[in-house]
Amino acid sequence: MALTTFFRAEAITTETKTNVVRTAWDGLQRIPGGNYIFSRMIGRLAPYTATIGAVVRELGDGYAKVTLADRKAVRNHLSCVHAVALANLVELTGNVALAYSLPDDARFIVAGMSLDYVKKARGTITGECRIPPIESSARNEYDVPVTLKDESGEIVVNGMLRTLVGPKRGQAPGL
Repeated sequence: MALTTFFRAEAITTETKTNVVRTAWDGLQRIPGGNYIFSRMIGRLAPYTATIGAVVRELGDGYAKVTLADRKAVRNHLSCVHAVALANLVELTGNVALAYSLPDDARFIVAGMSLDYVKKARGTITGECRIPPIESSARNEYDVPVTLKDESGEIVVNGMLRTLVGPKRGQAPGL
C-alpha cells in the first residue's frame, strides 16, 4: 500500500482490496514510534480527529486503547477535558477498533453516538473498546461500546457508537 493512498480518505472505502488500517498498524509496529506515526496518519485521514492529539497505544482484533493527554488545548472553562474532546476520543477509539477488525471488503460509518459523562475528566484519559469480531461485510448495524477512564482508573465517560457496516463500493450493492 502506498502512503499516498492512505492519506486519501476515499481510499479506505473505495479503492483498496485490503484493510488499510490493519495493514498500516501492523507494518508500523515494527519500527520505534510506529504508534505515533500511525496516530498522525489517522489524523491526516480524519483531520478533525487530529485536533485532540490522541495516540493509539494498542490495536488488535476487536480491541483498541487510545490515550489523550490533558493539556490546555483540550480543556474547558472548568479546567477539565472538554466534553467534545471526550466525544472525539470515544469516536476515535471505537472507530480504530472497528476499522482494524473489519473484513477486507467492508467499510463503515458512524450513524449515531450516545455519551454518559460520569465525572469531570482530568489528567491523561484512556479510551478502551472491545467488540466481537465482524465476520462479514454484509450491511448491518453494530453497537460499539467505548469506556474512557482517568489516570486512577475511574470511568469518566461511557460511550456507545451506532455504526453501519457494509461492503466497499464495487464489492456488492452497498451503503
